[in-house]
Amino acid sequence: DDAIVSQLAGFAADVIEASREVPVIVDFWAPWCGPCKTLGPTIEKAVKSSGGQVKLVKINVDENQQLAQQLRVQSIPAVFAFKDGQPVDGFVGAQPESQINAFIQRLTGDAGPSPIEKAVEQGNAALAAGDTNTAADIFGQILRADGENAAAVAGLCLCLIESGDLEDARAMLDGLEGKLATDPAVQSARAALDLADQSAGAGDAGEMTEFRTRLETDGNDHEARMELSKALLAAGNREEAVDELLELIRRDRAWNDEAARKQLLTLFEAFGQMDELTVSARRRLSSILFS
Repeated sequence: DDAIVSQLAGFAADVIEASREVPVIVDFWAPWCGPCKTLGPTIEKAVKSSGGQVKLVKINVDENQQLAQQLRVQSIPAVFAFKDGQPVDGFVGAQPESQINAFIQRLTGDAGPSPIEKAVEQGNAALAAGDTNTAADIFGQILRADGENAAAVAGLCLCLIESGDLEDARAMLDGLEGKLATDPAVQSARAALDLADQSAGAGDAGEMTEFRTRLETDGNDHEARMELSKALLAAGNREEAVDELLELIRRDRAWNDEAARKQLLTLFEAFGQMDELTVSARRRLSSILFS
């Protein structure tokens, strides 16, 4: 939240000392200042987007004239950046959002992951380890701090999927709007949900044997190969599931309106574009399509 400084003693603690931990941006403003009303929300948005890498302190010059005089504030809005207890940057007057972002980037350029980014990593690690309760708690905490964090939204959705709460996951994704709905991490979670829906209706071990028998009889039984791939995926055999889809594409890429290729792309989306299996399977798909 924004820190409102009302006296000199507060400035020392909220700005000078705090800047030894993270850079602090000080925004001098006043209620009657027109440009301040434009600049203020822009800075607040940029600081929030930094995920905790910078802190914002807002100072009303009408209530803090002594502070304004000590920092030689001649006109407002006036913005100062403090780092390690010292002023290191600043500007006067309203600035476009791009300039504000560049200003913050200069302050945080050598910073490591933000607290929120670290929390996302912890949540993903817990999810990968199968600890969905811990992961869901972490992602929930992130979203309480930043409701627009796409990685946390996607992570929480994956927790619901892993727990079998497919309806809640679907409702969560369907309720998203704008950039959040189209974020790559969210799209990956949506693909994972589609695959979970498929897996819920996929064949069991007995049916898997039946599909294999049908393929031994007729290698061009494309429906059996597609259903075998879905059953393999549901059983956790990602590599074999991908192999069957690639074999189907090799035999008849146009079958059922290119169903195998479309299914494979859904798998890539769910696995993640940088996943080793995605990368290798994309290479194999390209060699089939362009051979």
